[in-house]
Amino acid sequence: MLDFVYDRLSLSNALYLIPVAVVIVHLVPYLLDSHGVRKYPGPLVARFSDIWLGLVSKGGHRSEVVHKMHQQYGPFVRIAPNHVSVADPDALAIVYAHGNGALKSDFYDAFVSIRRGVFNTRDRADHTRKRKIISHIFSQKSVVEFEPQVRLYVGLLLQQWDRLFDMAVKGMSGTEGEGGWRGESGRLWLDCLPWANYLSFDIVGDLAFGEPFGMLKAAKDSALVPKNPEQVMNSYGKETLASDVLSIPAIQILNGRGEYSMSMGAIPKSWRPFVRHLPWYSQGQKDVQTLAGIAIMAVAKRLATPTDRVDLLSKLQEGRDNDGNPMSKEELTAEALTLLIAGSDTTSNSTCAILYHLARNRYAQEKLHKELDEQLGAEDETVATGPQVKNLPYLDACINEALRIHSTSALGLPRTVPEGGLTVRGQYFPQGTVLSVPSYSIHRDTSVWGEDVEQFRPERWLEGDDSAMHKTFNPFSVGPRACLGRNLAFLELQIIIASIMRRYDIVLEDPDFIVGLGRFHFLNLRR
Repeated sequence: MLDFVYDRLSLSNALYLIPVAVVIVHLVPYLLDSHGVRKYPGPLVARFSDIWLGLVSKGGHRSEVVHKMHQQYGPFVRIAPNHVSVADPDALAIVYAHGNGALKSDFYDAFVSIRRGVFNTRDRADHTRKRKIISHIFSQKSVVEFEPQVRLYVGLLLQQWDRLFDMAVKGMSGTEGEGGWRGESGRLWLDCLPWANYLSFDIVGDLAFGEPFGMLKAAKDSALVPKNPEQVMNSYGKETLASDVLSIPAIQILNGRGEYSMSMGAIPKSWRPFVRHLPWYSQGQKDVQTLAGIAIMAVAKRLATPTDRVDLLSKLQEGRDNDGNPMSKEELTAEALTLLIAGSDTTSNSTCAILYHLARNRYAQEKLHKELDEQLGAEDETVATGPQVKNLPYLDACINEALRIHSTSALGLPRTVPEGGLTVRGQYFPQGTVLSVPSYSIHRDTSVWGEDVEQFRPERWLEGDDSAMHKTFNPFSVGPRACLGRNLAFLELQIIIASIMRRYDIVLEDPDFIVGLGRFHFLNLRR
């Protein structure tokens, strides 16, 4: 009996100690303030715990929330116990500079699945090696070689939309593709985002894996993954049987994977092994594994049937480091997965952002129509070519303006301050402090962009001296860790937008619709 009472008292004491321990773990670092960041304002919870940033990231609107914090507190905001967000254009060249010694923070560990790739490796020597192997595949010369594949799938997209339009003018409707479509008064209504996703996935599938996923033809979010990825990884050169694969909604899974990794990266590294077992995070972990399976399946299939075609994967295979060594098969697959992620979701979202703003701004759309008609020919129905879109200033201005408002890397990419510290805007930060510069916020700095920062106005890129804007413009990040594929990404956007806008006139189904990217109304005015 006494032993039973003693056990109950011990358990009771232990339960009381848990909240005390939690308080101590968070309060002591705040009081010690080893990085000297206590003086910076920010949300109360963020000063003591990473949970504020983790919940904000999970909500999917981190950039907007952090921006509101900057509007409230100023250019320096403490968004985690050891993380200060700096909303100042001049901070870009300091925090992300070449040779400053700053490293990616452990935020990037949450994006590792097969193995570390050029995006999520934090070791400087390892990144230098990977970058040397990979960078040549995105040279201007290589990008030109990829143009035929890009144009092929843009043409297929236009064929599908023309087919739906011809059915729509007859008053027909359907459910092809996610979001469906309908004809009304000789017009076609459809949701742009699923189709932009089909396009970007098919392009990157062809370039990175040697063949498209077939989403445009099927008008469906579908890709094949192996039931047992590890088995496929260990059996390169052997054919994968149809019974060993599954068809999955790749776009949906990519989105789930992104939300999961973004949220997990904001959580302390020591908590991650436990947090990933919670229901929402558990599903996110499955999405990570499934997406990796897509890359494993595609690369295994490609290596089982060697070809002399020129694409991203063939160029990755040709790459060598300073010692003349190629990438291992596992490393090759990890980089192919990076290409899939970086080349699909970002391109589709950017495409929709540009079309959305052109639909809202009739003046800009008509001005772009005029430039395309004059330079490319109003009667030419072929897909735009690289040389044709090379010198179209208003097209570039429209793309840049949409990327300013909807940057592909809107959040502040975190960097760990190196030995010797960094001084930003007169404020010194010691070694180990995490700093980030949010693109969403500096793209709305009125001292750079003017008072109309929330307006889509491409003309700002063509007015007088734009050196300050180009210095602040950060859609693909800057410095040694900037996006390697930015040349290819911009060419894709030029060809996609020029080809669509020379052919269609676009308006929003709901002219007052602002949040999200909405549904678009296609009129048969330019065929």
